[in-house]
Amino acid sequence: MLTTSDFKRGIIFKLDGAPCLILDVAFQSPSARGANTMVKTKYRNLLTGQVLEKTFRSGDKVDEADFERHKGQYLYRDGEKGVFMDLETYEQFEMEAENFVLIAPYLLDGTEVTLGLFQERMVNVDLPMVVELTVTDTAPVLKNATATAQTKEAELETGLKIQVPPYLETGEKIKVDTRDGRFISRA
Repeated sequence: MLTTSDFKRGIIFKLDGAPCLILDVAFQSPSARGANTMVKTKYRNLLTGQVLEKTFRSGDKVDEADFERHKGQYLYRDGEKGVFMDLETYEQFEMEAENFVLIAPYLLDGTEVTLGLFQERMVNVDLPMVVELTVTDTAPVLKNATATAQTKEAELETGLKIQVPPYLETGEKIKVDTRDGRFISRA
């Protein structure tokens, strides 16, 4: 059992029979005397993908989810779905199109990920914080364009389009932050 005092980002609890990942938590003290502290949470239902909000009272208890994390690997795209393999059991899992489309731009065949399993079913894939991708198309290098912090659009090998500095050329490997799709540096 978890209490509301255990809540923090990344904790997974069970609500209405589904595993839920806490995305944000805020503790709010009421002004009335004797009133309980309120714990406002924003969470993602890992079975449906919905992002919801719920307020708990301080001291409320919730069940821990029977949730396991395993090392995994992205194998290939199967139509609109993605196929992943558990590196411990070599079992393969498919990710449905609506969830896969969100992470596909950061995945190359063989990318190592962390699989979230709930009751022997894959419900979540955690990407590495940074991935290395190759620039496949971008405007030519701009000479002497250092007066302001300019950027230009670049298309990467997975089809992802991001803003990059003007000195990058086609064919260069770059590091991309998977949380917000931002250019970090050359690889």
